[in-house]
Amino acid sequence: MKRSRIKTILSEGKIGGKVTLCGWVRTKRESKGIAFIALNDGSMQDTLQLVVSEGTSAFQKISNCNTGAAIKATGVLKDSPAQGQRFEVEVLDIEVYGDADPVKYPLQKKGHTLEFLREIGHLRPRTNTFGAVFRVRNILADAVHNFFQERGFIWIHTPIITASDCEGAGDLFTVTTLDLKNVPRNEGGDIDFSQDFFGKRAYLTVSGQLEAEFLGMSLGNVYAFGPTFRAENSNTTRHLSEFWMIEPEMAFADLRDDMELAEDFFRSLCSRVLEKCEPEIAFLEKYYKNTSAADLRELASKRFSHITYTEAVKELERAKQKFEFPVKLGLDLQSEHERYLTDTVFHGPVIVTDYPADIKAFYMRLNDDGKTVAAMDVLVPKIGEIIGGSQREERLDVLNDRMSRMGIPTENIEWYLDLRRYGSAPHAGFGLGFERLVQYITGMHNIRDVIPCPRAPQTIKF
Repeated sequence: MKRSRIKTILSEGKIGGKVTLCGWVRTKRESKGIAFIALNDGSMQDTLQLVVSEGTSAFQKISNCNTGAAIKATGVLKDSPAQGQRFEVEVLDIEVYGDADPVKYPLQKKGHTLEFLREIGHLRPRTNTFGAVFRVRNILADAVHNFFQERGFIWIHTPIITASDCEGAGDLFTVTTLDLKNVPRNEGGDIDFSQDFFGKRAYLTVSGQLEAEFLGMSLGNVYAFGPTFRAENSNTTRHLSEFWMIEPEMAFADLRDDMELAEDFFRSLCSRVLEKCEPEIAFLEKYYKNTSAADLRELASKRFSHITYTEAVKELERAKQKFEFPVKLGLDLQSEHERYLTDTVFHGPVIVTDYPADIKAFYMRLNDDGKTVAAMDVLVPKIGEIIGGSQREERLDVLNDRMSRMGIPTENIEWYLDLRRYGSAPHAGFGLGFERLVQYITGMHNIRDVIPCPRAPQTIKF
């Protein structure tokens, strides 16, 4: 079956040319021997109007072309006399692949709440909102690869099943083949994972960073872009249990190189969305008002401000507004603090660097002051942190000391220490949660609305 997509027809179609298109009926109305069908095929935000006249074979099938039905229509492309649309198709024939009960079909011609649409996740991509969101997501994913590939980075595939906890947070999903009705125990009464599939306890990965480091220390510049998992019991609008992470690593790089890469990366993504998703952004701006093309244009062109953690705390202490969470040297910044810095102090993106070592991960490079680490957080207006990164600790003795102080066992990552024994070098990287990025660009309030099948506590329906 040779068909044309609506996006192609509207951009390249020739008046008078014969076209065949397939899609799903959005609306149908009949008036005095003529029917009008609004058809969408997912290729773009717009629908294409089909005009079916009485007396054609197609008109005999109109009764089955209800909202939600999947059809194939063949006809002639014509100029449309109606306002708001350039083309329409004079239909010669229709084939109905699958009808939809006009009473039971959940997506009626009315507004639906996002909460309701989450309950019908298998159908919500047919709506204007989720069609827009998932097309933006597609362009962003493509932009990620384009950015790194154009700069000579190598895409790597880090493991989904791992024996290590990269972040040391402990919120991991265990992977096991043990019989849960008869779990083996050791002499101490603990689960005996030596009898499990891998001979030790295994988890779903929380990050591919550690593996990206050893690949970066061989291939130069690499990036991981794949699924990661957190068993954190957070039922919020910004947390998922399964999400995608973008994690570049650069050999022979320091924190300044890392900041430059992150800034260029974020601006590039904003530019690509503006270039490829103008109708989607316009729709989301109109109906959800949390994003705008103007904001994205500013982000795509504006240089990021820089401030150290210590300077940021002093700035927050001078603030006239009251914060819910305390501001104090040694405490991590909260979202409200980060938003104050971006929205009130700098009026744009800002990179905060040199955090206290005690509140950051073991792998971040200790600064010469012995108190702070060469870490960075990229903060953007309205939400705060969107990218976190650091220069990695390349000195074996310092890394060993930090892991010991933080109670990080070396049992499962002795290979990670080997990188510091054999040809160690400065290196740096960052992590960006892809869904957080899509959420920010689209302006969707809930992160569960930017991924097709959200995974969260008590949520695994689809």
